[in-house]
Amino acid sequence: MNTAANVEPAADAALLHATPCGDRPAVLSGCLAHLQGSDIAAFERAYLYSERAHAGQFRKDGKPYITHPLAVAEILAEWRLDAQTLIAALLHDVVEDTGITSAEIAREFGKSVAALVDGVTKLDKIHFENKAQAQAENFRKMLLAMARDLRVILIKLADRLHNMRTLDSMPLDKQGRIAQETLEIYAPIANRLGLNHLYQELEDLAFQHLHPTRCKVIEKAVKAARGNRREVVDKIRMAIETKLSGCQIAAHIYGREKHLYSVYRKMQEKHLAFSEVFDIYGFRVIVEDARACYIALGALHALYKPIPGKFKDYIAIPKPNGYQSLHTTLFGPFGTPVEVQIRTQEMHRVDEAGVASHWLYKAGEAASISELQIQTNQWLQSLLDIQADSRDSVEFLEHIKVDLFPDEVYVFTPKGRIVALPRGATAVDFAYNVHSDVGDHCVGVKINGEFMPLSTPLKNGDRVEVLTSESARPNPAWTHFAITGKARAHIRSALKNAHRHESIQLGERLLDQAVRALGSEPVNLGIAQWDRVEKELGRSREDTLADIGLGKRLAFVVGRQLLSREVDDPTGRAANSMPISGTEGVAVRLGKCCRPIPGDPIIGQIKKDQGLIIHTHDCPQVRHYREDPDKWVDVTWAAQLDKLFEVGIRVIVANQRGVLAKVASAIASEGSDIDNVRMEEEADTYTNLYFTVSVQNRLHLARLMRALRGLHEVVRILRMKHKGDERGVNVV
Repeated sequence: MNTAANVEPAADAALLHATPCGDRPAVLSGCLAHLQGSDIAAFERAYLYSERAHAGQFRKDGKPYITHPLAVAEILAEWRLDAQTLIAALLHDVVEDTGITSAEIAREFGKSVAALVDGVTKLDKIHFENKAQAQAENFRKMLLAMARDLRVILIKLADRLHNMRTLDSMPLDKQGRIAQETLEIYAPIANRLGLNHLYQELEDLAFQHLHPTRCKVIEKAVKAARGNRREVVDKIRMAIETKLSGCQIAAHIYGREKHLYSVYRKMQEKHLAFSEVFDIYGFRVIVEDARACYIALGALHALYKPIPGKFKDYIAIPKPNGYQSLHTTLFGPFGTPVEVQIRTQEMHRVDEAGVASHWLYKAGEAASISELQIQTNQWLQSLLDIQADSRDSVEFLEHIKVDLFPDEVYVFTPKGRIVALPRGATAVDFAYNVHSDVGDHCVGVKINGEFMPLSTPLKNGDRVEVLTSESARPNPAWTHFAITGKARAHIRSALKNAHRHESIQLGERLLDQAVRALGSEPVNLGIAQWDRVEKELGRSREDTLADIGLGKRLAFVVGRQLLSREVDDPTGRAANSMPISGTEGVAVRLGKCCRPIPGDPIIGQIKKDQGLIIHTHDCPQVRHYREDPDKWVDVTWAAQLDKLFEVGIRVIVANQRGVLAKVASAIASEGSDIDNVRMEEEADTYTNLYFTVSVQNRLHLARLMRALRGLHEVVRILRMKHKGDERGVNVV
């Protein structure tokens, strides 16, 4: 994009209908080596078109702007991408920075090129509330375009790479913002797609601009250490070559070093000194085929002893980005650890170029589909699922970031299919990975044949079987341990729909109350009255009821509109109080600030986007609402209640052996459960015991407190009526 551009007015679009250019830049020839004749002509025409469109525009470093799209095309040409992608790279900033439209590009170069350009075009002309929302929306659009055509993200990554290579010309504050965005989003995407070289370069460039001093120090230390290590590296390489040659294994052996940011990250995460990180020697062994990989592994294990638990077989179980290799760590000479990666040439090519290495776009010819492309497409489709279940772009970006930093674990379905999940994923994440319906209706899980909690983190090799029930629904508690973007998005969406359903029910009850207060009956309201109000409000009946339940609209006002009456009600109260059972759900909740129980005088507070909150009459949270009749509702406890309610009590006891057990026994004898307890000593004589207990109602609490007063160790007992109230009250 135009990260480093001074945007000037575009050239007249009429001047842009060009013929192939004769004297093209030398770099242009490098982009054309793998293209056919007609594609070369189209590419040259696109170059001249872009050059004229950006005429008069310069980058921050003073160079003509055309140098940027040309550099992006050159990067993509190194990946041997098709002509449409290279043409789109030349034109990727034309719509954003000039007066040319997508329709004009479609007419000149085809709809496919226009779609690619549109996928990487920013949304600068749309107003957003803040930069975070703008970034999230841009990213959402790009990812959704990428789900339709993977070439969009390849263009964007090449664009970001060139901007990072030329970032020095930008102001320092922009350097930091762009580098951070690269580290958080674009480098992980490159890694997710298997573009290993690109991933490492983006990380190192971002590190260089975010922490320039640290980067220079580590770079200097790496150069110094490299010289000291040469003798040991040469000795290990010769030993490996001799061993493999003796086993008739043809192999190319390369030394492998960690890139700068990976050294820094390992030092940070594991609190290691540089010498500890760099004291590990890495080698890459390239052999002919997969069979030779395993033979080479056996030979190396015979040469140096393997370190237990440090072997990973990514050939049998590839990473989701298509990466395949055998990893082993050996005890080398002098006791130094030696990390070895063994792979074929094809596996090495995928590691270097990732999904781009499999990209085939040939006119009139079906593209060959690799396992990597299938896995990538599955991930891209999951983006569409997450988008559908996310409330906004910021939430979408939050979910995606989770999936961009996977340290995978590999588990098995009951039928033996391998499922890759981020490290720390739980059974709920597995259920949603299998299918969203399985996740929505899961009630339990068997891990390796044993029943386990849904919150159980999964480990490599686990065999996972999800148990479902048609009547089951997602639990709000799942959001605390589900970590994948897909699972979290589906759970929030399901809870949001459940909340809406309950809000509609609450809104209907509040509206019925208001209509009765106006001297009518809800049954008298007909379709014609609702049709008229829907037109006036511009909202459907369900939307209006949900708005009432969420406190966004006043029931009394809607009632007057339905009845077409201008009635002034000085109190705004309904003729009858609304009965509350305490089990309504998320649209009607008991206030945590005062924890009301049946028998307490209560009041309902209408809170925007939260529904109806039930408080005690003397709760400090609602005192200032009492003067505003539109903010509260008369409520009363329902006649039949079969729910237990939490209440806090403070018991002051003499410091004696076994006193906590006696108090707990007395509570249990009154049929009450203890949900929480904590102790606080007061001098050497007394101790404060703070209990959260479950009771049926106010009378049940009174019996419980009388039983506690009967203990001679109990000095005083008080009810903790309000959150943070350490004194309590005596009234019961």
